[in-house]
Amino acid sequence: MVLFSLVATHADIDLETVAQLSNGASGIATSALSGSPAVTGAIVLATCNRYEIYGEAPHADDVEAARAALVSEISGLSGLNEQLVSRSFSTRTGPEVSQHLFAVSAGLDSAVVGEREIAGQVRRALITAQHEGTASSGLVRLFQAASKTAKDVGAQTALGSRGLSIVSVALDLATDLSESPDWSAKKVVVFGTGAYAGATMALLRERGCTHISVFSSSGRAEAFVATRGGTSLDSGSLPVAVAAADVMIGCSGSDTRVEAGELAEIRVDSVQPLIAIDLALTHDFDPEVGQLDGVELLTLESVRLAAPQEQAESLTQASGIVSGAAQAFEQEREARSVDSAIVALRRHTMNVLDAEMERVRARHGCTAAAEEVEFALRRMVKQLLHVPTVRARELAANGQQDDYVSALETLYGITVEQPATAAQAECPVDHRGLETA
Repeated sequence: MVLFSLVATHADIDLETVAQLSNGASGIATSALSGSPAVTGAIVLATCNRYEIYGEAPHADDVEAARAALVSEISGLSGLNEQLVSRSFSTRTGPEVSQHLFAVSAGLDSAVVGEREIAGQVRRALITAQHEGTASSGLVRLFQAASKTAKDVGAQTALGSRGLSIVSVALDLATDLSESPDWSAKKVVVFGTGAYAGATMALLRERGCTHISVFSSSGRAEAFVATRGGTSLDSGSLPVAVAAADVMIGCSGSDTRVEAGELAEIRVDSVQPLIAIDLALTHDFDPEVGQLDGVELLTLESVRLAAPQEQAESLTQASGIVSGAAQAFEQEREARSVDSAIVALRRHTMNVLDAEMERVRARHGCTAAAEEVEFALRRMVKQLLHVPTVRARELAANGQQDDYVSALETLYGITVEQPATAAQAECPVDHRGLETA
């Protein structure tokens, strides 16, 4: 089995294209698995500034077919032509897959370097894939290792110790632009009830903000504020809250957005300035909102440009942890790749032994002599298998596991069967409900 990834991030393409690509992201893994035998597992990581798909293919020769199938599915769901979709994604295979994901999970590839929110998004991506049945066993191990690496970076380095995140940097910018830095006097309207909305609510509370209203086009605002505080809004009460707001923050990325003309009409009698913070990849606010009088628009690009650089020493230390973890993961993966071959050789050898012992028992019966012969033969077989087993591990560590499998097929006619890829057999926990928790 071969791991690969398709990556589209803020570092390579504009955020508008990333947003367009991610349309229909929730269904891409399921549709790709059902539509192409070249894709045996898939996990989607879609955040405010990246859209990445991690996949598993039966063999290295299948990666290109798997990529083509995913590009075709993304094109169909997003409405973009396949050539544009293909150009937008960089493809990683081999050790590059784990190296990149571990860096992402640790916050090294974020717009705000060292931010901790991405680690939670990586965990939720795995939980979602397991719930939907698209996470292969290899991908489960990859994402679990990525989460462990993120924890190690957080525990062993000062990276992210200031608690910086996309949300916190956005709020810092809003503070600088405000006539008053006192958040306790500000009225804030939050759009959305997802992870970013939850992080936004927590940070607003930390800054002393008490006048927070929440709107969700899906109708989840009431349940959201029940556990986090604030006032829930519906389509009827939203215009009044927006008219009185000092700050509105978009975190939903829903199909509906606040249009510039609509906002201008709602706030026609408002005298206080408004800061609109759009943290949704697919835009909760019309970009023309920033052209309205008395309205200042902050976007993800604004946050990226304003994000402070972390200390070079912490970055170097964190990068070392990520590289070491990726190398260890690849070595373990290579060692695992020969497990099936080792099992196949042992099964073949023991079958030969059992057949021979049947002949001994048929000739001599179950006597003490027959038991001594069996004991001696089993000890001899164990000794004979020791060196081939050790050599299998050594070859796997050097990336030569295919040579070992070929040798077994050539010398013994043994066909090595790969283990099942379904993650459900590996992780029996029911993850339903954990994502929202």
